[in-house]
Amino acid sequence: MIGGITEMKLIKLKKRKPNRSRGGDMGIYIMLILFGIFFVVPLVYTVSNAFKPLDEIYLYPPRFFVKNPTFNNFQDLLVVMSNSYVPFTRYVFNTVLTTLVGTVGHLIIGSMAAYVLAKYDFPGGKQFFNVCVTALMFNAYVLQIPTYLIMTKLGWVDTYLALIVPAFALPMGLFLMKQFMEQIPDALIEAAKIDGAKEGRIFLQIVMPNVKPAWLTVTIFSVQNLWNLKGQIYIYSEEYKMLPYALQQIMSAGVARAGVGGAATMVVMMVPIIIFVMAQSNILETMASSGIKD
Repeated sequence: MIGGITEMKLIKLKKRKPNRSRGGDMGIYIMLILFGIFFVVPLVYTVSNAFKPLDEIYLYPPRFFVKNPTFNNFQDLLVVMSNSYVPFTRYVFNTVLTTLVGTVGHLIIGSMAAYVLAKYDFPGGKQFFNVCVTALMFNAYVLQIPTYLIMTKLGWVDTYLALIVPAFALPMGLFLMKQFMEQIPDALIEAAKIDGAKEGRIFLQIVMPNVKPAWLTVTIFSVQNLWNLKGQIYIYSEEYKMLPYALQQIMSAGVARAGVGGAATMVVMMVPIIIFVMAQSNILETMASSGIKD
């Protein structure tokens, strides 16, 4: 009898609707729409500029949407890059290599460190994590001088390692992965150990599949960071420079290259946006589960 009453109460609780008025719901929807427009407008304007001819780019008052779209800007971009000292494919290769290796290394090292911090209690563990959280407050520009000095001591200046290795130690990946791994029940890991599973198997087959939204989010953040990396501080040789640096040089050529600059901007931002759109649900789930916990 008591069990039946409890079950009925649970059903009533599930059916209970949120205590919000229609006016409140409309206000929330309107606010979300305004924020969405605020973030989408710059992207639409950038894409529109990439297809504008020169006469529309310098039209006053400026026109938001392109009236006579053209692909000449992209053709001019290919012509300019093909006439450069270093082939265009070399810049693309440098950026893809740095992004791929840096992201994979960051994900592996951050995940392994997060697993230890989340599931094992050892001296200095909490202090180490507090240092990582504190490091999140520092801008990348603040760390450029000490990073350059370290790279110089190691002899890695003007090599791929000067860009790839610092990406391994970014604190954002460790922070997100640890906060997500703490939600995995310890009983699940203990049961796997009783069944004879080693630490490596537990990490790869139990922990990592259960934190898929977190490592997808870390991947997106890392790709966005490394894809837009110019690296001119650590790289001097032209054959090692990144794609965003080469495109920036094109955009700074003056008025005649304004259309080419618009096309270059669209090329640079296209890859991170595509990856973000493909995995946006995982980002939202990770952000909802990554608050700082005791």
